[in-house]
Amino acid sequence: MAIDILDRSITPAFQTIQEVFIPPVKNVTLSNGLPLHIINVGEQPIIKLELIFNAGNWFDDNKGISFFTAKMLNEGTSAHNSASINQFFDQYGAFTEFTHSVDRASFVLYGLSKHLGQLLPMVQEILQDSIFPQKELDTIKKIQQQTIQVNQEKTSFVANQKIRNSIFGETHPYGTNLTQEVIESITRENLVKYYQSHWQNQPFRIFLSGKITEQEIEVVNNILGSIPVGGGHTTSYEHTDGGLDATSFLIEKENALQSSIRLGKQLFTRSHPDYFNMLIVNEVLGGYFGSRLMKNIREEKGLTYGIGSNVVPFSKNGYFIVGTDVKKEFTQLTIDEIIKEIQVLRTELVSEEELSTVRNYMSGAFAGSLNTPFEIADRYKVIMSEQLPLDFYQQYFQHIQQITSEDILEAAQKHLDPASLIEVAVGGK
Repeated sequence: MAIDILDRSITPAFQTIQEVFIPPVKNVTLSNGLPLHIINVGEQPIIKLELIFNAGNWFDDNKGISFFTAKMLNEGTSAHNSASINQFFDQYGAFTEFTHSVDRASFVLYGLSKHLGQLLPMVQEILQDSIFPQKELDTIKKIQQQTIQVNQEKTSFVANQKIRNSIFGETHPYGTNLTQEVIESITRENLVKYYQSHWQNQPFRIFLSGKITEQEIEVVNNILGSIPVGGGHTTSYEHTDGGLDATSFLIEKENALQSSIRLGKQLFTRSHPDYFNMLIVNEVLGGYFGSRLMKNIREEKGLTYGIGSNVVPFSKNGYFIVGTDVKKEFTQLTIDEIIKEIQVLRTELVSEEELSTVRNYMSGAFAGSLNTPFEIADRYKVIMSEQLPLDFYQQYFQHIQQITSEDILEAAQKHLDPASLIEVAVGGK
């Protein structure tokens, strides 16, 4: 009997993804007016409930207040201390996360759908009756201070902080950093005040994903829909852009074996007309393992194990960044090669073969990011929170298929002038 031998020198055939289906979201308004967004996908009786508040850095009254408020939410209520809260969720096989970002803060609950009715009263208690015990606050402050002390010795950490506060300004919500002094100044009274104005009885969005029936929707409405909700905080949060013009920083670290390099600039939000084009420009430059920066600086010159670029969008602004870590003696050479690759992208058309590879990679990566109901909910979370069109990601997928080399060249010329980049090197040259 003949045996077929696989010829590993021949690239396997592949099929280009022509379309991606994103399950629709169902929008419901609870009895108290809160919006509930339902993503009913999956066969397993597991749910994710995410409550999203306008309580990120953008809404800080003082540095660090929103972060520590979110960190402290499950540290105790009038009726339960932190240990009993954790034990309560553990007995149902559930767990919680309190996330904080520059724009928003979230309370996330994972659990079995059959236990939702037992779990939500504790969620409601935390939202309405957190007490921020002093002992737990002291412990969390000490942990954060120790973490910062350790991280300040890492060149990559220092470089990331420096590029962000250089792009946006040290006092801007997108550029601010926690420091030992900021942490030391935070008091329990600060957190209670912020909790009362941004969490307690304040409006929030609810995302419920997983295998969802009318029973789960009714449970959410009966409990979370009974929370008295005010009109939201009335403070107008406008922040002055304190970002720098193109400049360069060298932060010497005598004992560092390598330098962390970051190049970046302000960009824009997801709603900008060039956003999709810049995502593809970025992918060609440094967005995936086969990118130009990886081929040049890692594979051909062996200067680093990894290098990449990224377009980072926030609700009010965004930025572009290139980052890598190299031996100190290769710092300037690496920066020169990064600039060279950007210049090539701004002066020469991308070949159809390279563009086809990038299209297929981005299409496959996007399709692969929609495997679970929770991942799909994350997409709708962006759409709803930033008031984007419901077909935003369908538009993105179509744009990948339709973009031309001329579109890429034009976007690179418009938005990636090397003279506009801020350069940071931490370690040495």
